[in-house]
Amino acid sequence: MPAVGVMTSAFVDGAELMAHACGAPDYGFAVIEHPISSATDIELLERAGEIVRQAEELVLAGGPLGTP
Repeated sequence: MPAVGVMTSAFVDGAELMAHACGAPDYGFAVIEHPISSATDIELLERAGEIVRQAEELVLAGGPLGTP
């Protein structure tokens, strides 16, 4: 089943290291700006829209993400 890792920019380095260690160095992630705890409701809605756009792009692209 296709899946997308979703995170803020502060966690990208760690996620890339983990993906590489798990044998998936090209695993794609959907990333939004950090932090989210201080974001306004409008900013959160904008970031959620960006995550959906990125996730759709990653899943539809196939590759490591869309391939069983």
